[in-house]
Amino acid sequence: MELKNLAFLSEQSEETGAVGAIAYSHPGERFHGSLIQDFELLVLVVHNDDQLKSAVGHYRYGDLRYQMIYASRHELKSSVVTGNHNNLTQCLIEGEIIWEADSALSDLREELSTFGAELREQKLLHEFTSFLRMYVEAKRHIQEGHVVDAYYNVLEALGNWARIVLIEQGIYPDHAVWTHVQNLDRALWKLYQELTVSSETLEQRVELVLLACEFSVMSKMSECSELLLRVLRSRKEPWSMSELVHHPQLRFVREDLPLVIRKLVFRSIVKESAGWPSIGGEGREIRYWIEA
Repeated sequence: MELKNLAFLSEQSEETGAVGAIAYSHPGERFHGSLIQDFELLVLVVHNDDQLKSAVGHYRYGDLRYQMIYASRHELKSSVVTGNHNNLTQCLIEGEIIWEADSALSDLREELSTFGAELREQKLLHEFTSFLRMYVEAKRHIQEGHVVDAYYNVLEALGNWARIVLIEQGIYPDHAVWTHVQNLDRALWKLYQELTVSSETLEQRVELVLLACEFSVMSKMSECSELLLRVLRSRKEPWSMSELVHHPQLRFVREDLPLVIRKLVFRSIVKESAGWPSIGGEGREIRYWIEA
């Protein structure tokens, strides 16, 4: 199949605002229908417009049925950092770039393949914030006696921990995370087994992992939060929470940022200052800074 001859490449028109397109096919034994909803071919069309909402279309070209996904460059970069929409990331990694403007897609693919310092920091902060949310939820559930819910949260937290281990080794955690961790961190692998196949009660297993999380991953708080800490150090004036959640470098962790900030304050890594009048209120706004 000659991808460059297919009609959907009319998306190349500048009027669409597209910056490129990637085709991802699953011929023969490589085809896994669940990945692309039983279509033989997925075509990802990437646009510059960050406000563009992801859209999907299903088409035929002769005997070929294919699926087209329209996404913004921001959404594609976000999927790389957050791990959401794995089909987009897999398409970027393994697909064929059919056309692009100004190396827009090649540059992002190169950034992903080299897993440079900026992407590593973003990915590390995202995995840590996700870990922290799962850890806190697990603690809450176990205190309220919801053991099964706590087990689910702790299993997710272990997954975040595993991805942190891979990131620290310079490995982008795209798939087969536990296969890699099994060889890289035997202690974490053993903890995973303790949670999933141990003969202890479910509550005992959850408590054991929560204790390990407290002492092992929490000690990495400063290292994993370096991107956030650097933003806080970037000016002398303390930052409001609103300023932080809208900062472009922190947009991938926007939802979990308040939780991380409060944990950093609790650990005395970040200072809080309540000297600013709140807008439209009688209280004083808390702002955050780092002691020089």
